[in-house]
Amino acid sequence: MTEFPEEHEDQQDDEKSKSQVKREMHAYQELGRRLIGLKPAQLDKLELTDKLRAALEEAHRHTARGALKRHLSYVGKLVREQPDIESIQNLVDRLDSNSQAHAQYFHQLERWRDRLLTGKPGEQEAFLEAYPSADRQTVRQLVRQATREAAEEKPPAAARKLFKLIREAAENS
Repeated sequence: MTEFPEEHEDQQDDEKSKSQVKREMHAYQELGRRLIGLKPAQLDKLELTDKLRAALEEAHRHTARGALKRHLSYVGKLVREQPDIESIQNLVDRLDSNSQAHAQYFHQLERWRDRLLTGKPGEQEAFLEAYPSADRQTVRQLVRQATREAAEEKPPAAARKLFKLIREAAENS
């Protein structure tokens, strides 16, 4: 996770050193680079300005190294102007499979799947309360199928479908 530098308390009158400004610029550009790598459906979940959305769409047209570098600088400038950079950073980290936030998110989904597969009705109710967009009947069917597959020692196809349903419910909430 890229940390966005905070202002040092010992600096007077909000003056930043040249290296501090440079570190911030690189952090914004790195976040911009990561935003460029996201799919349009993932970008739709973020509250971005229209200018930044247009710049992210345009980034794929720049193939020359120099042009892409200049465009990344522009995207970094636009990222800096975003009202809620922290929520953007959190979602990007959650979507990046190499980040710790993604691992935590993935483990949370796995815990929900494991809790549902215990077969206790209270767990299903807790899940449906946490994610009201999930279809109650589909959850019950997949839990029953997964339990049956486990008892018969078959491949866990229903458990995989259940995990996919949990992930979709979490993304829609």
